[in-house]
Amino acid sequence: MAENDSTQEKTEEPTSKRIQKSRDDGQVARSQELSIAATVITVAGFMYLFGGAMIIKISEQFAAAFVFDPKHVFDVSGLTSRVGKGLMDALLVVAPLGAAAFVVSLLVSGVLGGYNFSWKAIAPKASKLNPLSGLKRLFGMKVVFDFFKTIGKFLLVGGLTYLLVDNYVGQLMFTSLMNFEGGLALGGSIIVFSFLVATLALVIIAMIDVPYQLQEYNKKLKMTKQEVKEEAKDTDGRPEVKQRIRQKQRELASMRMLEAIADADVVITNPEHFAVALAYDPTGDLPPKLVAKGSDFIAEKIRERAKEEGVPLFTSPTLARSLFFTTDLNGYIPEPLYEAVAQVIAFIFNINSFNRGGVNSEIPVPRVPLDMRFDKNGEPEES
Repeated sequence: MAENDSTQEKTEEPTSKRIQKSRDDGQVARSQELSIAATVITVAGFMYLFGGAMIIKISEQFAAAFVFDPKHVFDVSGLTSRVGKGLMDALLVVAPLGAAAFVVSLLVSGVLGGYNFSWKAIAPKASKLNPLSGLKRLFGMKVVFDFFKTIGKFLLVGGLTYLLVDNYVGQLMFTSLMNFEGGLALGGSIIVFSFLVATLALVIIAMIDVPYQLQEYNKKLKMTKQEVKEEAKDTDGRPEVKQRIRQKQRELASMRMLEAIADADVVITNPEHFAVALAYDPTGDLPPKLVAKGSDFIAEKIRERAKEEGVPLFTSPTLARSLFFTTDLNGYIPEPLYEAVAQVIAFIFNINSFNRGGVNSEIPVPRVPLDMRFDKNGEPEES
């Protein structure tokens, strides 16, 4: 290859084959920030809607855990079962929250690159152990972007949290004057609402991260002009291979065509440049069928095969060219040529009959319509 891919700029958009190969390798566009934002907001929203009831329920369970019969103090098995039951009850309370977070995280993970699983992605790679590759990752642009992204998250979330706490500090102080259940519910709702608003800052981070990840993924898959050419060759087939295939196909078609001459009734020749073989069933209703045709070298092969098979040759340059240029292989002759071909077929059949009786028949001159006449290049002859 004249050009080295490593010296070329990757300016071409990735092809569908390149994208599919990337997916097969387990590489798809992903935004961790989008998943985190969606999951955290889901948790905050769930807590805002049902957090008060959850906190009260857990507090009731916590309080009930300290109410027990004194005899259970010395019953280790009973104490263990109470602790286990308390933990299970607490897990059942928070289970809907965990389920909601899991479902949302699973759904959002496929928003950008879709859902994709590949064994290659989890297989060990020697390149991961290469110190040079590690240094590139350590000082690459991605590390710089992630650093500023972390700082941005801290400033946004921390700043909003501070403003919200400062705004609600008076109400939080008021909870100390309320009964236990009311104060707990109010304090919990304030904290959860503040958490919900603060986590909305993650949406801003995700809105920045999503286009960046898509751009980086596309940049990673971009190709050089040479890579595009090589892929096109592999996809469509290299010209030399396609040429050999076409040559082989022509050879096979010629062999099948020459074999069909054995069933022909006559071969009409130019006599040198063109040859067409016709087969006709006098007992049927169909017109004569062209079973073989060729020019120059193929025409010579047709004439030779006809002689081997004992198929009569009939010389008529005008009719041979007309049939060659107007009739497809294994097709029936066009209606304007019925009369001309009928003259030839009748002559051949008469020859076969008369030869058995020792009588000769006069050679006809087929009448080809003027608009069906062609020269050796396939151009209509001038009248």
